[in-house]
Amino acid sequence: MKGVILAAGMASRLRPLTDGTPKCLLDVGGRTILALTLENLTAAGFRDIVMVTGYREEQIRRYVGENSPSLSVEFVTNKSFAETNNSYSLWLTRRAVGEDGIMLLDSDILFDRRILGLLSGSPEANCLAMVRGKPLGDEEIKMKLGPGGRLLRIGKDVPPQEAAGESIGIEKLSASCMGCLFDILERTIVGRKTVDLFYEAAFQEAIDAGVAMTAVDVKGLPCIEIDTPDDLEAARAMRAPAGQHLFP
Repeated sequence: MKGVILAAGMASRLRPLTDGTPKCLLDVGGRTILALTLENLTAAGFRDIVMVTGYREEQIRRYVGENSPSLSVEFVTNKSFAETNNSYSLWLTRRAVGEDGIMLLDSDILFDRRILGLLSGSPEANCLAMVRGKPLGDEEIKMKLGPGGRLLRIGKDVPPQEAAGESIGIEKLSASCMGCLFDILERTIVGRKTVDLFYEAAFQEAIDAGVAMTAVDVKGLPCIEIDTPDDLEAARAMRAPAGQHLFP
């Protein structure tokens, strides 16, 4: 299984902080988001990483080379990062992923490394980390579940009152599931010329075609997606000295 990190976006909601720096290299309590992500993957046993870069990619590649030289990282360039969404970045990994399953991560998440253990240890082949109990609105990627935590619907369009929780952007996906997803993305991107969707749209199409995906409750382990200056300040507060043991 390979780790896949999507880090091509421009992070316009964090400007001017991201005018000269990609979001994953922003500081959260003395460490970059990317450093913590790579350390979490390493601690979980991942050695082969595929990373999609685009905006300010030279900074990311240089940072990884200087700070994680022992990791095997294959970089994939999204040259159309300004016009595309993360489904396009995921599609670009198809040759690098090959016949492997993956642990898929967005590059803007500060998370307790035990979340990777929950997913890796799940008997389900395809599972997505989910946070319960947070207020949900229009912007969150929401999850509607059936019996046994089976995922029925996922996306921003799920009515909050029907949602069991929020997807945090960390997913374990099997090789067979990835084959299905890459086929769906090929039809969407090449066939329909649609490049601006979130990858959860492909998840939903796979679910509708019969692929089983299951939500895994992160059980209150700390995590936060960093999209706005307020999110960044909250992440830095989580990395304050009292909480640093959760994010080594």
